[in-house]
Amino acid sequence: MTMAENLELVGTTAVADPSVPPLRLIGLAKHFGGVVAVRRFDLEVAAGEIVALVGDNGAGKSTLVKMISGLYKPSEGEIWLGGEQVSFTDASDARRKGVEVVYQDLALVDDQPVYMNMFLGRELVKGPLRLLDRKRMARETQTLVDTLDVRIPSARVTISALSGGQRQGIAICRATHWASSLVLMDEPTAALGVAETAKVEELILRLRERGAAVLVVSHNLDQVFRIADRIAVLRRGNQIGTRVTAETHKNEIVSMITGLQEADV
Repeated sequence: MTMAENLELVGTTAVADPSVPPLRLIGLAKHFGGVVAVRRFDLEVAAGEIVALVGDNGAGKSTLVKMISGLYKPSEGEIWLGGEQVSFTDASDARRKGVEVVYQDLALVDDQPVYMNMFLGRELVKGPLRLLDRKRMARETQTLVDTLDVRIPSARVTISALSGGQRQGIAICRATHWASSLVLMDEPTAALGVAETAKVEELILRLRERGAAVLVVSHNLDQVFRIADRIAVLRRGNQIGTRVTAETHKNEIVSMITGLQEADV
């Protein structure tokens, strides 16, 4: 399958029935010895929906993302992808099952060209000697970045020659290509300026338009209210509540984060 063909299937491959959410978490919890990092978390993310996960440092957001992405094994609870319960052995297993993560540090190789980063660990080969098919990888990468309007000089330019926003765009493009069910984003614009942040937000909204399910961790409430359909709040490992963005306001979310508002019952 070419990259262009894969793009058309993002958000639909794993979820043939639109009523079945790409992601469903039931009672997800993580304990480290006697320390409870996350206590019973429940959430559904629909196709074509962006859900923001917010909370102070130490609230459990990153732990939750690491469970969904296969880095941590849940102590309790269930993870469902597209109507199928899954249990990941590691992060590679989660990727094989259609979960992609865009981390704050991007996990890009600076001295490699864009197209090699796009196919990192999944390189295309050709012929009986299985040589790298660099032309095809560059061509398909260019198709994807053009489709998602990530403006870079060429798919052959090295990552080190790109701006922070362009690098983040490449990381999001890579997740878009390989995700068959879900894209997780951990502080995707934390190190970017205003203009680059706006460009990355446009790209995230474009994922929603294509039918992808997106879960975004962010400390930036202005950003959350710009891009998210719903907001889930964690405090000290506890799920405080989930709000429809259009039906809430920043003061309520801040109150939930800081403890001025009690958890939903």
